[in-house]
Amino acid sequence: MKLPIIILVIGLNGALCSTGWAGHAVAQFGEPKYLANFANFDYANPDAPKAGTLNLSIVSQNSSFDKYNPFTLKGKVAPGLLELVFETLTVNSLDEPNTQYGLLADDIQVSPDFSSVTFHINPKAKFSNGDPVTAKEVKYSFDTLISRKASPKYKSYFAEIKQLTVVDEHTVRFEFARKGRDLSFVAGSLPVFSPKWGNKADGEKTAFEQLRLEQPVASGAYLLEPSASGQNVIYRRNPNYWGRDIPVRRGALNFDKVIYKLYKDTDTQVAAMRAGDLDFFAETRMRYWCCQFIGKRFDDGELIKELFPHQNPSAMNGYALNLRRENFKDPRVRRAMGYAYDWQWLNYKIFDDQFERQDSYFAHSPLAAKGLPSEAEIKLLEPYRAELDPAVFGPMVEQPTTKPPSSLRQNLGKALELLAEAGWHNTDGVLRNAKGEAFEIEVPGGRGNMLLDAFFLNLQKLGMVLIPRPVDAAADRARMKTFDYDFASVSFRDARNPAAELWRNFNSADADVPGSENIVGVKSLAVDELIKKLYEASTQEEQETVAHALDRVLMHGYYILPWRYLTHHYLIYNKHLQRPKTVPTYYGAYEWVINNWWEKAK
Repeated sequence: MKLPIIILVIGLNGALCSTGWAGHAVAQFGEPKYLANFANFDYANPDAPKAGTLNLSIVSQNSSFDKYNPFTLKGKVAPGLLELVFETLTVNSLDEPNTQYGLLADDIQVSPDFSSVTFHINPKAKFSNGDPVTAKEVKYSFDTLISRKASPKYKSYFAEIKQLTVVDEHTVRFEFARKGRDLSFVAGSLPVFSPKWGNKADGEKTAFEQLRLEQPVASGAYLLEPSASGQNVIYRRNPNYWGRDIPVRRGALNFDKVIYKLYKDTDTQVAAMRAGDLDFFAETRMRYWCCQFIGKRFDDGELIKELFPHQNPSAMNGYALNLRRENFKDPRVRRAMGYAYDWQWLNYKIFDDQFERQDSYFAHSPLAAKGLPSEAEIKLLEPYRAELDPAVFGPMVEQPTTKPPSSLRQNLGKALELLAEAGWHNTDGVLRNAKGEAFEIEVPGGRGNMLLDAFFLNLQKLGMVLIPRPVDAAADRARMKTFDYDFASVSFRDARNPAAELWRNFNSADADVPGSENIVGVKSLAVDELIKKLYEASTQEEQETVAHALDRVLMHGYYILPWRYLTHHYLIYNKHLQRPKTVPTYYGAYEWVINNWWEKAK
């Protein structure tokens, strides 16, 4: 057993804090839950039988795929590859906020100043062809993913890794461009594959960027079976899988086969689940949950509907307003549009009152700001007072409501007041500025959008002139890359350590860079600096304080009209599936079933 190495650093609040345990695991804050000699995660059943088949589904354009390489840009990739075939240096547990444990690596050493991390590769680790996984394959994988051979998103994701050095046959060191607690997690998430992937029997080799249906040479628990139709993806357990007995894999990946069935549309997919062709389905659309997943198989108990709680933080999702457009530069205009959005009506009529309203950039987590700012938050905000709306130093933003005694009529009145303050007046049924110019806003599609029709009607009541734009997925993606939009749906990526995601979404330097993820066009010194401080937080308390301050700034900017999130997973599954008694805390529905469920013995 390795002894813990406690590294003390001074946080922003002056307190001593620890990086956590080095060796088998590293926690972002505090210590890992599981010690070096742990047998298995608490949410896994080490006695689960290894047997059976798990039938899953996915909706895919043309219900087909044309490649087994998930790392390149072109082509349609088969589902399940990253979950079943490719492994990373570390994995996160599903019952801690952010702790990484060794998978391909059996030892993790973070430098005292967080400028690098060193991984030792488990000597038992092997690729599917029997070759050992060594440091040179780790470097090959990294070099390939940050090159032009792979999708640009990997180069962006690993951008803060300055260098990867092979120390010896089983040891690699990642050096970082900045010092950060989060970067060992980025390095640990590197997928590893063999340079022999693409080798042909005649000695020729297919270039990485041209790999299509060649069997990947990776270290995961499953191998691909040939698919005659190209419409189903079949994975079978590798009988020689190297990691079956390591702690993070004990009681995991229990099915002999995992099959993905591809469908052209959601209705066909739902019909297949109702017909018993699928074993598991996670639903987020309440009209399907309440009214489609019914019938004899549910009545007889063959198919089961069940809700499972989770504590996954909810990343911001909703509707973005383009700050590059003159009409949307004034925050009072953006705030006014929020008053025209009747969330309570939508949740009741469309979502069966099952959703919570997104009220924070860190909703459903301790990072979300509430009430009045603390002294520590005000201290963080004070240097930016001249830039910020004075309201930032007051109560946290509360979303408009139409629950009595409030009403939509009152909200629209408040919206008109805000618009008037911003210089827009409804004089002849049309909202106009001092120059007599009408307030125009281009919106996707015309009538018939059940999620937006009522909102668009309310905007028209305010006097805004709506210009319908035909919906075309390819054209819309191209326009978003050049920020040629007024109003668009956005969904930020969920992340246990959200600083990196928020930086991509809001850093000022990217606001005018075509193709960047700063879709809204935010340019704010306060936002930039607070995100950097979120990166640098040294304790859980410090992270929460910085996040609260940042949340207040972002929410008072009214950059996005917030939408919704669920506090439970809504699952439909066949009665022959079983699960451990312990439900994890932070988990995806499909991640959980693939990793920890099993088939009941017949």
